Amino acid sequence: MSYADPPAVQALRQDMTQRLADDGHLHDPAWYRAVAETPRHVFVPLFHRQMDGEWAVVTADDDGYFDAVYSDRALTTQVSDGVATSSSSQPSLMVQMLEALGVEDGDTIGEVATGTGYNAALMCHRSGDKSLITVEVDANLTRLARARLDEVGHHPTVLTADARAGFPADTPLDRMIITCGFDAFPYALARSVRTGGVIVCPLGWGNARMTVGEDGTLLGRFLAGGSYFMKARDENGTGDVPYPGAPGNPTHRNAVIDPRDLGHDGFRFVHSLVVGEIGEAREMTDGTVTGHRMWAGDGSWAYVQHGTVHQSGPRRLWDIVERAYEWFESHGCPSRERFGVTITPEGQAYWLDEPGQDLPQEWPSRRP
Repeated sequence: MSYADPPAVQALRQDMTQRLADDGHLHDPAWYRAVAETPRHVFVPLFHRQMDGEWAVVTADDDGYFDAVYSDRALTTQVSDGVATSSSSQPSLMVQMLEALGVEDGDTIGEVATGTGYNAALMCHRSGDKSLITVEVDANLTRLARARLDEVGHHPTVLTADARAGFPADTPLDRMIITCGFDAFPYALARSVRTGGVIVCPLGWGNARMTVGEDGTLLGRFLAGGSYFMKARDENGTGDVPYPGAPGNPTHRNAVIDPRDLGHDGFRFVHSLVVGEIGEAREMTDGTVTGHRMWAGDGSWAYVQHGTVHQSGPRRLWDIVERAYEWFESHGCPSRERFGVTITPEGQAYWLDEPGQDLPQEWPSRRP
């Protein structure tokens, strides 16, 4: 192991780890040691931040670099054509998902979306290198992650593949963690996890912890707190729905809810379940949301500004959002952990409190 890890950096890492524990994110001593002893800076030798609308690169030569790396912040680590395509996730979110896996000694773990390799290093520290198979769609990220893992003395299996077609390993998995965002869970992944195994996966703006049943059905609940992962993508894409431009001849009506209502964190989660895979953009004036655009791959489009909603396409997106908001308020603004999901090869359905208490029919189930 040849990386530089001076005492001042070790102190920053220890402080971050203790803050995660003090704030209730870290409970398991094994994960505490993994965070305290794994040098995040090796996996994030640089990150990108926006300054005056442009991406600027920050390295160890810049003031504030180590403070940022050892803070509870997500860091953008790859930008392609002006678009962020990879990041090192917020540590509190990472450890919440890792602890939710319920890893036991001897478990075989699969990871989808290796990214920087930092999450893989934490799992290697906890369970050993031979326990982990990690998969990344971007060959360049695979190469970098493998080199950085080697630098800190870890040698898991690191593969380049699009795991949405199925996990590219024959070994049955006890646990699977996914660190890219999905609106519809690709069921092919579930076939690599044994009966009784656990999958933790971002769905919409939440993280679902699911158990594999004897018939292959995934059943689980959402964890508390948000989920802000980049969407799953192919090697050359971003995972985003491209903006189609404003359509001709949209319909117009008065909006029932204001675009600012989407800022309610609990409703953002519900909103993500309802509309599925869409693109969105906010318009801001003096720090206040004044407009909101939504668009989907099926040609649906909505734009809300100055109390008027303009819509076009096969789905009236803002109508769906307004009905969901009415439902959300009428049910007392339920928190994420009251929601659950059932996934079969035919699709997925969300429910509140207990399986069978499905959400309204107009909330479409998602197909893989």
